[in-house]
Amino acid sequence: MGFLKDFKAFAMKGNVVDMAVGVIIGGAFGKIVTSVVNDIIMPPIGLLVGGVDFKDLKLVLQAGQEEVLNEAGEVITPAVAEVTLNYGNFLQQTFDFLIIAFSIFCIIRLIAKLGEMTKKEEEAAAAAAAQAPAPAPEPSAEEKLLTEIRDLLKEKK
Repeated sequence: MGFLKDFKAFAMKGNVVDMAVGVIIGGAFGKIVTSVVNDIIMPPIGLLVGGVDFKDLKLVLQAGQEEVLNEAGEVITPAVAEVTLNYGNFLQQTFDFLIIAFSIFCIIRLIAKLGEMTKKEEEAAAAAAAQAPAPAPEPSAEEKLLTEIRDLLKEKK
């Protein structure tokens, strides 16, 4: 029972929940960036390099071969699969990574700038509060009562 209690305490910590939310949002963000790369950035680049789709770029290490049959339909030579080095897909994934990394860098930089602005505003407010004279303290209830009594005594004279 202690194991389950410990796991529940771990899973309900703020950092774990925050991390889970970050992973989910990061996955969605990754899909958006992949779409931007595949659907917006890569087609013009492919057009510039001669209409090539980067995912199709590959280096054939061993050509494939179809199976050869005799007149009776028996296999003489079995089929051989093509062996390729798919560097185009690697280039595509590298572009995805660079764009995601740049986007995250921009977001983190923006958050840092906003944090600096907020800190400067807080410091300015604190400095202004320190320079302003402190307001006079409000009289206590006893002082107010004594003031009323004094004023009433002055009126009777």
